[in-house]
Amino acid sequence: MNHLARQIVSGTASVLLVILYGIADGAAQAPPVTGGEAFDPARVRGADSCLKCHTAEVDRWRSTPHAMTIDTLHRKPEAKAIAERLGIRSVKRNDTCVRCHYTRQEVRGRVRIDSGVSCESCHGPSDRWIELHADYGPGATRESESPAHRQQRRQRSVEAGMNNPANLYLIARQCLDCHTTPNEELVDVGGHPAGSRDFSLVAWSQGQVRHNFVRSGGVLNEPSSPARLRVMHVVGVMTDLEYSLRAVATASRTGAFATTSAERAASKKQELWEIQRRLNEPLIQQALAPLATLQLKLDNSAAIILAAQTLSDATYAFAERADGARLAAIDNLLPSPETYK
Repeated sequence: MNHLARQIVSGTASVLLVILYGIADGAAQAPPVTGGEAFDPARVRGADSCLKCHTAEVDRWRSTPHAMTIDTLHRKPEAKAIAERLGIRSVKRNDTCVRCHYTRQEVRGRVRIDSGVSCESCHGPSDRWIELHADYGPGATRESESPAHRQQRRQRSVEAGMNNPANLYLIARQCLDCHTTPNEELVDVGGHPAGSRDFSLVAWSQGQVRHNFVRSGGVLNEPSSPARLRVMHVVGVMTDLEYSLRAVATASRTGAFATTSAERAASKKQELWEIQRRLNEPLIQQALAPLATLQLKLDNSAAIILAAQTLSDATYAFAERADGARLAAIDNLLPSPETYK
């Protein structure tokens, strides 16, 4: 058991965790965290609403494990065992299961499971932004839209709740809100794995779930550029650290959930230190340099949540501003293509 994990057990040790207490003047602030509960089904339009403009993307999604979970999860012996331990009669009707494994939609006053992990699981329930997202300007198409209007459209959509991948943090936090399994009872009582310990934003987004068709007009599923992959890796590590801290903050007892979450935070902290050693990037430095003593123990949730929120703001700002062409020093830290899932 490592040093951070021992804090959870003993409550006596302390650790220096580098956190961000202030973003540079003018830095963007991350939109509020929206995770922690299942989406309001009345706000969900469903994957079919994306088809008109994103046919290739939806077709690709339908062949992924994310989409297939609607037909497979409830049949898995391990899922049945977890449900039995928690007294859950149906995983498709339980909020804890639905929020990470299914998409629930309200149609004509009736709530139903629409799909597995879907477009809106990652990009956010779309009722308030889908029309904004599809508005290219008077008489314009996607191809003829002006750069200024595109930027305005993106900003308005984000303000309305869209997780637009132009800022990779908005997508990364959706991934980590589930892949850290931030639910103590689910882990300690139900026996659910305490997160996906091998999760990597690069490796897990560039394999089966990759759907980069926009630039080719729906023809090619293009690999992300090296510059974008570099930004993606840094954002993934920072977001993983943030959500590991958020998980620790919810722990109420010593157990697998608390210990595993603390160990994961320690691991991601070390990864971020190594990234910063190579890059000397100002925003990462602001997230690491002002050392503060953060005790990862059961009665310190307020301070831990503050650390997570300051990390959130730093990561959002980094994702907004970073020039991946300047980050080549971390190339050998990135997952290799053969590890893509």
